[in-house]
Amino acid sequence: MVAVPRVEGVPTVRCAPTRELSAETLYALMRLRQDVFVLEQACLYPDLDGRDLEAATVQWWAEGADGSVVATLRVLDDGAGVARIGRVATAASARGAGVAAELMGGALAAARGPVVLDAQPYLEGWYARFGFARDGDEFVEDGIPHVPMRLAR
Repeated sequence: MVAVPRVEGVPTVRCAPTRELSAETLYALMRLRQDVFVLEQACLYPDLDGRDLEAATVQWWAEGADGSVVATLRVLDDGAGVARIGRVATAASARGAGVAAELMGGALAAARGPVVLDAQPYLEGWYARFGFARDGDEFVEDGIPHVPMRLAR
């Protein structure tokens, strides 16, 4: 597991392959994803898709001062050297504080090749701040519109 040095008032950013996580950490990440994607967005589709168990999947998360998980994302190996960022979720209490941006910055710094993601349209501008650009037509996944995006390096 990798931890970014803690700065006062800024959540600790960590990353590790899923298979190296403790049961407690994995539970906290999955719970946050459930809270955001299933409960808040009323998306009654399974968040658990099996991809978290792939050997190359890396989980990124931020912990608040009390050690609770306040944001998470995962990076998948999409084949041919392409990394796929997904399941970006931030606790309601931590939104607007730049926590997800810290995670995204760490994940992008660690990526060595092309990076893609599927964004909800209202977040397209947020991802564009990191250098992502639309890479196809809007589509619907699990009842929610998304746009494919690719990091322009």
